[in-house]
Parts: sequence; C-alpha cells; structure tokens
Amino acid sequence: MDHAKLHVISTGRQKPEQLAEIAGAIHPYIDAIHIREKSKTAIEIYRLVSLLTDNKVPLSKIIINDRLDVANVSKVGGVQLAYHSIPADIVKIQFPSFRVGCSVHSIDEAHIAQEQDADYVIFGHVFPTQSKPGLVSKGLEQLATVSHSVTIPVFAIGGIKPLNVREVIEAGASGIAVMSGILEADNPLEAAKEYYQKLTSIN
Repeated sequence: MDHAKLHVISTGRQKPEQLAEIAGAIHPYIDAIHIREKSKTAIEIYRLVSLLTDNKVPLSKIIINDRLDVANVSKVGGVQLAYHSIPADIVKIQFPSFRVGCSVHSIDEAHIAQEQDADYVIFGHVFPTQSKPGLVSKGLEQLATVSHSVTIPVFAIGGIKPLNVREVIEAGASGIAVMSGILEADNPLEAAKEYYQKLTSIN
C-alpha cells in the first residue's frame, strides 16, 4: 500500500519568491503543492509556476486551483476544483491528462465529485482552524463517514497537526492537506519532514 499522501496548499499570504523557495526545499517530502491564490491574475499564477520549476519543483507535483487556463498552458500535474468551478467530468473530457481534485464539505458533494470522475476529494475542515474562524469543524466522525462512502481517495484538511495525523488516517483519509502548518512554520522544511515521517510511519 502506498503511504498516505501529503498535499501542501498555498495560503495566499506569501510573496511568490518566498513560496517558491519553500516549495523547492520541501518538495521531496510532499506529493503535491497547490497554488491557491484567489487574488492573483492568470499571468501572476503562470509566473509563480515558473518560479516553482526554477526551484526544481516537478510540474507533475504542481496543482492549480480553479484556473484551468493557466494549468493547461503551464502543463502542471492537475487542478483543484471548488463548488463554483467547471464540473470535474467536463474538465476530465477536455483535459484527460490532468489529475482532478474537488474540494468538498459534505457526503453529497463527495458523491457528486466521484460521479463526475474526480480523482480525489479534499474534505474539511476537520479540526478548528484559524483560517475558518467561527465555522464549526466537521470532526473525525464526518471524515470517516465521507471516506467510507466513496471509493476515490479523501484527503483531510483543516487544523491538521503532526500529533493528530494518525487519527485522521485511521478515520479513513488517504492523506492530508496542510497550509500554514508547513508554509508558515518557523522551519517549513522541518515541518514538512515531521508530517512526512508521521504519514509514512502509519501502516
């Protein structure tokens, strides 16, 4: 069995050069880096991809959120779709080489993503997190329900720390997605290694 996967998602708060430098350092320990930059234009995201590859991040590990145009032109590994994005099945027909993920917040959304041929879903937020203040977290029970109700991989996001990685994977998740826990850590490389070691130590 493959080890549980580690996806890192940009916070939108870091300078492109800083993000690219961190990504270059941590990429051996992660399975994907998501460019989730809602306030950036297409050309800014395109340049960010170039910065990542300049820092030796493989294109196959780069996933762009929502922006199919930039993902296609950049030849990255995949796209992450939100509820407002073009549906996964249409994306898969037009771009058969893309890995397509969907961000979901319920069992129904996970089922729709699977029916639309998504390759995986990211479900959350599982634990309370500063990026979603005031929103009630889904918890491990809902994560387990979603994970066991679909056959595609479910990655957990939201407040995941190295100390709760094991319970997340034991709840049925195929991996985790982390934002500030790695990118805004005092030492992002050490943080990525710690998550990686936790994930690879779970049988």
